[in-house]
Amino acid sequence: MLLGSIEAGGTKFVCAVGDETYKEIDSVSFETTNPEETIGKCINYFQKFPELMAIGIASFGPIEVRINNPKYGYITDTPKEGWKNTNFLGLIKEHFDIPVYWTTDVNGSAYGEYINSINQKKPIRSLAYYTIGTGIGAGIVNNGELLGYMGHPEVGHVLVKKHPEDQNFSGVCPYHDDCLEGLASGPTFEQRTGKKGKDVPMTDSAWDKVAYYVAQAAMQVTLFIRPEKIIFGGGVVSEPFLVKVRNHFKKLFNNYFPLDDLNHYISSPAIKNNGSATIGNFALALKQYYKDDIVEI
Repeated sequence: MLLGSIEAGGTKFVCAVGDETYKEIDSVSFETTNPEETIGKCINYFQKFPELMAIGIASFGPIEVRINNPKYGYITDTPKEGWKNTNFLGLIKEHFDIPVYWTTDVNGSAYGEYINSINQKKPIRSLAYYTIGTGIGAGIVNNGELLGYMGHPEVGHVLVKKHPEDQNFSGVCPYHDDCLEGLASGPTFEQRTGKKGKDVPMTDSAWDKVAYYVAQAAMQVTLFIRPEKIIFGGGVVSEPFLVKVRNHFKKLFNNYFPLDDLNHYISSPAIKNNGSATIGNFALALKQYYKDDIVEI
């Protein structure tokens, strides 16, 4: 059985084909331009595989995930130029009469990490996956299911307590002065230092401030979801950064209840080279295939 994956990012798209064991057979990547050109490249790619049985799409957003909503399958009110109100799922379904699973980019990554843990015989039934880059998002898997019926989690806009030395920083979010994304996303480095995050040394105080906010996010999800593991990915994340996050988390959490070793509990993705979403999409495509194959009597 052949399964398809579309990892739809604001900068690039990755399309892949794999089998029911989630082994990748072929893939291609290309720059995200306008919807017609970019989604057209996805369609052209998958038409090379006539035996394709299902596709999983993990897209940048915001997206509409409520099945009964008229705009289900749309990229909605996105700041990505030219992509607002794009009927992504509809364009794919025009060309492929097969089951398609539609979800957020970070949900695909979260589900991929979950599936990988099962395959490695070290099952993690409950996890939160945060991506920290241009924006901040999260996907949450609980007992094998993705959370978010009325909409996908918007964890980037939870409010956080400001760092004592960051009181005068107004943040980069146009909606909230002191939300997680406004204070800890990639663009905050340039706003604070005049440099891209990759050019800011880890000794700079900006990293400590961002780690303080990310640790608060880890504490929040620990308290209201109680996951077995919290995974941080994205352009901002590195192991030296996660060391700072764990140190702040330890102080903030103050041993409120027992947790696993923090080096395991707060970690980077187990699947390297940003491969989590592709595996997740294969698994979600297969899940959708069997769901659509059920005939109700």
